[in-house]
Amino acid sequence: MSSTQMSSQSAPEGSGAPALPMRFEVTTLPVADVDRAQEFYQRLGWRLDIDLKPTPDTRGVQFTPPGSPASLQFGEGTTTMTPGSLQGMLLAVDDIEAARDELISRGVEVSQIWHTEPGTGKVPGIDPQRRSYFSRASFTDTDGNTWPLQEITERLPGRV
Repeated sequence: MSSTQMSSQSAPEGSGAPALPMRFEVTTLPVADVDRAQEFYQRLGWRLDIDLKPTPDTRGVQFTPPGSPASLQFGEGTTTMTPGSLQGMLLAVDDIEAARDELISRGVEVSQIWHTEPGTGKVPGIDPQRRSYFSRASFTDTDGNTWPLQEITERLPGRV
């Protein structure tokens, strides 16, 4: 697996890229029942970062998946999105089979593994060549927010 150092250096002139680093750190997850969602994400083994109720009308809960620099937040009075409407929040995993097995052992329903065949599309089973980015599975939380798993063993150039 290759890795690339993060840099705060300016982008090449005329590239249109921002000169200052901008990191994606948190996304808001729409849920109907905060306590039920909190129980689900705790069952996954994700780290509970905060559970705050700063006012009678708001509550914020934040979880971080193991090894992830980004977190998710949900709560009361935090979003107008429809519960369950967030789809395709991809989780990169080193081993799709091990990740699927772990989620199942934690009581989560996970789809069968499938892979992409160029020119064909979705094919059942793990990619026979074990190519990075090809094998996937998915699960949903208690509200229907969808989490695809994608096996990534070697990063594309320029990716950390």
